[in-house]
Amino acid sequence: MAEVALRPIEDADLDALFEQMRDPESVRMAAFTAADPDDRAAFDAHMAKIRASPDCDNRAVTVDGRLVGSIARFVIEGETEVTYWLDRAVWGQGIAGRALALLLESVPVRPLFARVASDNVASLRVLRRAGFEITGTDIGFANGRNAEIEETLLRLGGPADPAPSDASSGGRSRS
Repeated sequence: MAEVALRPIEDADLDALFEQMRDPESVRMAAFTAADPDDRAAFDAHMAKIRASPDCDNRAVTVDGRLVGSIARFVIEGETEVTYWLDRAVWGQGIAGRALALLLESVPVRPLFARVASDNVASLRVLRRAGFEITGTDIGFANGRNAEIEETLLRLGGPADPAPSDASSGGRSRS
């Protein structure tokens, strides 16, 4: 069995991650993506921001030492969410589930939240197998589809923790 591991994202990973995050089929499935997946300057600015944020833990996902994607936890409006993106070439191999399990082991905060396009059955299955429970749905504009679509809201863990005193306020946005 291939060894899935997480490590900090390195500068040398950025070219490959950019290419993965602009794959048209991946963008369509993820749905809630950058406004322009081909905008390298925006990608670099976003990555610099999240890599510097103490509220975000963004990790490279590797299989047998080879970079295949990224996974992160981030805080938005006082809630800790998880997100992941894998190279389409490794979809369906159980890598997302193993990477998520590794991330969950390293993130003691509960509850954790996730959001996924409701028709992204594979990602919903990964989250459900990890113990996330569906709490509802929402409608939001999905850049990856240039349309409003339904997304499923999920939660893992106990009662809501109080928001940190330094939690920022304002509109919800994606990391």
